[in-house]
Amino acid sequence: MLELDTIEQPDIAKRESSSENSSMLKGIVILEALAALQQPATLAQLMQITGMPKASLHRTLAIFEEAGLVAREPGGRTYTPGERLSHLAMSTLTHDSVSAIRHTILRGLVADLGETCNLAVLKRGELFYLDRVEADWALRLHLPTGTVLPPHCSASGKLLLAYKPLDERAKILESLPLQRFTHRTITDRHLLESEMERIVSTGYAVDNEEYVLGVSCVAVPVKDSLGEVVAAIAVHAATARLPLNQAMEHIPKLKEASERISQTLS
Repeated sequence: MLELDTIEQPDIAKRESSSENSSMLKGIVILEALAALQQPATLAQLMQITGMPKASLHRTLAIFEEAGLVAREPGGRTYTPGERLSHLAMSTLTHDSVSAIRHTILRGLVADLGETCNLAVLKRGELFYLDRVEADWALRLHLPTGTVLPPHCSASGKLLLAYKPLDERAKILESLPLQRFTHRTITDRHLLESEMERIVSTGYAVDNEEYVLGVSCVAVPVKDSLGEVVAAIAVHAATARLPLNQAMEHIPKLKEASERISQTLS
Protein backbone atom coordinates (compact mmCIF):
# COMPACT_ATOMS: atom_id res chain seq x y z
CA MET A 1 0.00 0.00 0.00
CA LEU A 2 2.85 2.37 0.85
CA GLU A 3 4.45 1.74 -2.51
CA LEU A 4 1.13 2.34 -4.31
CA ASP A 5 0.60 5.65 -2.46
CA THR A 6 4.12 6.72 -3.38
CA ILE A 7 3.44 6.01 -7.05
CA GLU A 8 -0.05 7.55 -7.22
CA GLN A 9 0.62 10.79 -5.31
CA PRO A 10 2.70 12.50 -8.02
CA ASP A 11 0.01 11.65 -10.60
CA ILE A 12 -2.65 13.31 -8.44
CA ALA A 13 -0.42 16.37 -8.02
CA LYS A 14 0.08 16.53 -11.78
CA ARG A 15 -3.65 16.40 -12.42
CA GLU A 16 -4.32 19.12 -9.83
CA SER A 17 -1.54 21.28 -11.27
CA SER A 18 -2.88 20.76 -14.79
CA SER A 19 -6.38 21.73 -13.67
CA GLU A 20 -5.09 24.90 -11.98
CA ASN A 21 -3.10 25.86 -15.08
CA SER A 22 -6.15 25.28 -17.27
CA SER A 23 -8.29 27.50 -15.02
CA MET A 24 -5.70 30.27 -15.08
CA LEU A 25 -5.43 30.12 -18.86
CA LYS A 26 -9.21 30.27 -19.21
CA GLY A 27 -9.19 33.32 -16.95
CA ILE A 28 -6.60 35.00 -19.19
CA VAL A 29 -8.77 34.22 -22.24
CA ILE A 30 -11.67 36.05 -20.59
CA LEU A 31 -9.52 39.12 -19.89
CA GLU A 32 -8.13 39.05 -23.43
CA ALA A 33 -11.66 38.94 -24.84
CA LEU A 34 -12.76 41.93 -22.74
CA ALA A 35 -9.66 43.90 -23.70
CA ALA A 36 -10.08 43.16 -27.42
CA LEU A 37 -13.77 44.10 -27.63
CA GLN A 38 -14.40 47.76 -28.30
CA GLN A 39 -17.61 47.79 -26.28
CA PRO A 40 -19.03 46.21 -23.10
CA ALA A 41 -19.58 42.46 -23.46
CA THR A 42 -22.57 40.39 -22.39
CA LEU A 43 -22.25 37.03 -20.70
CA ALA A 44 -23.53 35.38 -23.88
CA GLN A 45 -20.85 37.06 -25.99
CA LEU A 46 -18.10 35.98 -23.60
CA MET A 47 -19.47 32.41 -23.59
CA GLN A 48 -19.27 32.37 -27.38
CA ILE A 49 -15.73 33.79 -27.48
CA THR A 50 -14.24 31.70 -24.66
CA GLY A 51 -16.26 28.49 -25.07
CA MET A 52 -16.73 28.34 -21.30
CA PRO A 53 -19.96 27.09 -19.73
CA LYS A 54 -22.22 29.75 -18.24
CA ALA A 55 -21.79 28.76 -14.58
CA SER A 56 -18.00 28.59 -14.77
CA LEU A 57 -17.75 31.86 -16.69
CA HIS A 58 -20.08 33.66 -14.31
CA ARG A 59 -18.10 32.41 -11.30
CA THR A 60 -14.79 33.54 -12.79
CA LEU A 61 -16.19 36.96 -13.71
CA ALA A 62 -17.43 37.39 -10.13
CA ILE A 63 -13.92 36.66 -8.81
CA PHE A 64 -12.38 39.10 -11.32
CA GLU A 65 -14.95 41.75 -10.44
CA GLU A 66 -14.14 41.48 -6.74
CA ALA A 67 -10.43 41.79 -7.59
CA GLY A 68 -11.00 44.90 -9.72
CA LEU A 69 -9.93 43.23 -12.97
CA VAL A 70 -13.46 43.37 -14.40
CA ALA A 71 -16.23 45.93 -13.95
CA ARG A 72 -19.94 45.72 -14.63
CA GLU A 73 -21.66 48.49 -16.51
CA PRO A 74 -24.70 50.20 -14.93
CA GLY A 75 -27.55 47.71 -15.06
CA GLY A 76 -25.19 44.79 -14.48
CA ARG A 77 -25.79 43.06 -17.82
CA THR A 78 -22.45 43.81 -19.50
CA TYR A 79 -18.78 43.65 -18.51
CA THR A 80 -15.76 45.85 -19.25
CA PRO A 81 -12.08 45.79 -18.23
CA GLY A 82 -11.74 46.93 -14.62
CA GLU A 83 -9.51 49.70 -13.32
CA ARG A 84 -6.92 47.21 -12.09
CA LEU A 85 -6.67 45.56 -15.52
CA SER A 86 -6.37 48.98 -17.18
CA HIS A 87 -3.55 49.95 -14.83
CA LEU A 88 -1.80 46.66 -15.61
CA ALA A 89 -2.08 47.30 -19.35
CA MET A 90 -0.71 50.82 -19.04
CA SER A 91 2.11 49.71 -16.75
CA THR A 92 3.09 47.10 -19.33
CA LEU A 93 3.12 49.68 -22.12
CA THR A 94 5.20 52.16 -20.13
CA HIS A 95 7.74 49.67 -18.80
CA ASP A 96 8.41 47.24 -21.63
CA SER A 97 11.66 47.31 -23.60
CA VAL A 98 9.97 48.90 -26.61
CA SER A 99 8.93 51.90 -24.49
CA ALA A 100 12.62 52.86 -24.30
CA ILE A 101 12.70 53.07 -28.12
CA ARG A 102 9.57 55.22 -28.17
CA HIS A 103 11.04 57.46 -25.48
CA THR A 104 14.19 57.90 -27.55
CA ILE A 105 12.08 58.93 -30.56
CA LEU A 106 10.26 61.49 -28.41
CA ARG A 107 13.56 62.82 -27.05
CA GLY A 108 14.86 63.26 -30.59
CA LEU A 109 11.67 65.08 -31.59
CA VAL A 110 11.93 67.44 -28.61
CA ALA A 111 15.58 68.15 -29.44
CA ASP A 112 14.54 68.93 -33.02
CA LEU A 113 11.48 71.09 -32.25
CA GLY A 114 12.69 72.62 -29.01
CA GLU A 115 9.28 72.08 -27.39
CA THR A 116 7.62 69.50 -25.14
CA CYS A 117 6.21 66.41 -26.88
CA ASN A 118 4.06 63.56 -25.62
CA LEU A 119 2.55 60.23 -26.61
CA ALA A 120 -1.02 59.62 -25.46
CA VAL A 121 -3.78 57.01 -25.68
CA LEU A 122 -7.49 57.02 -24.96
CA LYS A 123 -8.42 54.91 -21.94
CA ARG A 124 -11.98 54.50 -20.71
CA GLY A 125 -13.00 57.81 -22.26
CA GLU A 126 -10.04 59.76 -20.85
CA LEU A 127 -6.75 60.91 -22.36
CA PHE A 128 -3.80 59.14 -20.75
CA TYR A 129 -0.20 60.36 -21.21
CA LEU A 130 1.79 57.24 -22.03
CA ASP A 131 5.11 59.07 -22.36
CA ARG A 132 6.30 62.65 -22.28
CA VAL A 133 9.56 64.54 -22.75
CA GLU A 134 9.79 68.08 -21.42
CA ALA A 135 11.62 70.86 -23.24
CA ASP A 136 14.05 72.91 -21.21
CA TRP A 137 11.96 76.04 -20.80
CA ALA A 138 11.03 77.88 -17.61
CA LEU A 139 7.57 78.66 -19.03
CA ARG A 140 5.89 75.29 -19.65
CA LEU A 141 2.87 73.20 -18.70
CA HIS A 142 3.98 70.34 -16.45
CA LEU A 143 1.89 67.20 -17.11
CA PRO A 144 3.90 64.09 -16.14
CA THR A 145 3.53 60.60 -17.61
CA GLY A 146 0.37 59.02 -16.25
CA THR A 147 -1.60 62.28 -16.26
CA VAL A 148 -5.25 61.85 -17.25
CA LEU A 149 -7.20 64.61 -19.03
CA PRO A 150 -10.70 64.95 -20.47
CA PRO A 151 -10.35 64.40 -24.24
CA HIS A 152 -12.63 67.16 -25.52
CA CYS A 153 -10.22 69.98 -24.61
CA SER A 154 -6.92 68.54 -25.90
CA ALA A 155 -5.52 68.01 -29.39
CA SER A 156 -4.62 64.36 -28.75
CA GLY A 157 -7.95 63.61 -27.09
CA LYS A 158 -10.02 65.10 -29.90
CA LEU A 159 -7.90 63.31 -32.48
CA LEU A 160 -8.28 59.91 -30.83
CA LEU A 161 -12.03 60.45 -30.47
CA ALA A 162 -12.26 61.46 -34.14
CA TYR A 163 -10.81 58.15 -35.31
CA LYS A 164 -13.13 56.03 -33.19
CA PRO A 165 -16.02 54.20 -34.92
CA LEU A 166 -19.00 56.57 -35.12
CA ASP A 167 -21.19 54.66 -32.66
CA GLU A 168 -18.39 54.37 -30.10
CA ARG A 169 -17.47 58.03 -30.52
CA ALA A 170 -21.10 59.01 -29.97
CA LYS A 171 -21.32 56.97 -26.75
CA ILE A 172 -18.15 58.55 -25.37
CA LEU A 173 -19.30 62.07 -26.24
CA GLU A 174 -22.65 61.43 -24.60
CA SER A 175 -20.93 60.32 -21.40
CA LEU A 176 -18.53 63.28 -21.22
CA PRO A 177 -19.52 66.23 -19.00
CA LEU A 178 -17.75 68.60 -21.48
CA GLN A 179 -16.44 70.87 -18.75
CA ARG A 180 -15.37 74.37 -19.80
CA PHE A 181 -11.74 75.15 -18.91
CA THR A 182 -11.27 78.34 -20.93
CA HIS A 183 -13.49 80.50 -23.12
CA ARG A 184 -12.10 78.52 -26.09
CA THR A 185 -13.14 75.07 -24.80
CA ILE A 186 -15.64 73.38 -27.13
CA THR A 187 -18.58 72.31 -24.95
CA ASP A 188 -21.24 71.91 -27.65
CA ARG A 189 -21.52 68.30 -28.86
CA HIS A 190 -22.55 69.32 -32.38
CA LEU A 191 -19.52 71.59 -32.69
CA LEU A 192 -17.34 68.78 -31.38
CA GLU A 193 -18.74 66.43 -34.03
CA SER A 194 -17.89 68.99 -36.71
CA GLU A 195 -14.40 69.28 -35.24
CA MET A 196 -14.02 65.48 -35.43
CA GLU A 197 -14.90 65.47 -39.11
CA ARG A 198 -12.35 68.20 -39.78
CA ILE A 199 -9.68 66.23 -37.91
CA VAL A 200 -10.29 63.06 -39.94
CA SER A 201 -10.20 65.00 -43.21
CA THR A 202 -6.96 66.86 -42.39
CA GLY A 203 -5.15 64.18 -40.38
CA TYR A 204 -4.24 66.40 -37.43
CA ALA A 205 -5.85 68.08 -34.41
CA VAL A 206 -5.18 71.29 -32.52
CA ASP A 207 -5.76 72.60 -29.02
CA ASN A 208 -6.21 76.35 -29.45
CA GLU A 209 -5.82 77.30 -25.76
CA GLU A 210 -8.81 75.06 -24.98
CA TYR A 211 -7.39 73.52 -21.79
CA VAL A 212 -5.05 76.25 -20.54
CA LEU A 213 -4.99 79.84 -21.77
CA GLY A 214 -1.65 80.66 -23.33
CA VAL A 215 -0.86 77.04 -24.27
CA SER A 216 -1.55 75.50 -27.69
CA CYS A 217 -0.96 72.01 -29.05
CA VAL A 218 -0.88 70.08 -32.33
CA ALA A 219 -1.34 66.27 -32.56
CA VAL A 220 -1.12 63.63 -35.28
CA PRO A 221 -2.20 59.96 -35.19
CA VAL A 222 -0.04 56.92 -34.49
CA LYS A 223 -1.21 53.78 -36.30
CA ASP A 224 -0.57 50.11 -35.61
CA SER A 225 0.40 47.49 -38.20
CA LEU A 226 -3.25 47.17 -39.29
CA GLY A 227 -3.59 50.89 -39.92
CA GLU A 228 -5.74 51.50 -36.85
CA VAL A 229 -5.16 54.73 -34.90
CA VAL A 230 -4.05 53.63 -31.44
CA ALA A 231 -2.24 56.69 -30.05
CA ALA A 232 -1.44 60.32 -30.71
CA ILE A 233 1.86 62.17 -30.71
CA ALA A 234 1.76 65.88 -30.00
CA VAL A 235 3.80 69.01 -29.42
CA HIS A 236 2.64 71.81 -27.16
CA ALA A 237 4.07 75.11 -26.03
CA ALA A 238 3.30 78.54 -24.64
CA THR A 239 1.69 80.61 -27.39
CA ALA A 240 3.90 83.55 -26.44
CA ARG A 241 6.84 81.48 -27.64
CA LEU A 242 5.18 79.30 -30.29
CA PRO A 243 1.86 80.56 -31.70
CA LEU A 244 -0.51 77.90 -33.00
CA ASN A 245 0.10 78.73 -36.67
CA GLN A 246 3.84 78.19 -36.13
CA ALA A 247 3.21 75.00 -34.14
CA MET A 248 1.29 73.64 -37.15
CA GLU A 249 4.44 74.00 -39.23
CA HIS A 250 5.84 71.11 -37.15
CA ILE A 251 3.21 68.65 -38.47
CA PRO A 252 5.58 67.02 -41.03
CA LYS A 253 8.14 66.27 -38.30
CA LEU A 254 5.40 65.01 -35.99
CA LYS A 255 4.28 62.64 -38.74
CA GLU A 256 7.85 61.38 -39.24
CA ALA A 257 8.10 60.58 -35.52
CA SER A 258 4.64 58.99 -35.66
CA GLU A 259 5.73 56.63 -38.43
CA ARG A 260 8.80 55.61 -36.43
CA ILE A 261 6.70 54.92 -33.33
CA SER A 262 4.22 52.96 -35.47
CA GLN A 263 7.07 50.61 -36.43
CA THR A 264 7.52 49.75 -32.72
CA LEU A 265 3.87 48.64 -32.54
CA SER A 266 3.91 46.13 -35.40
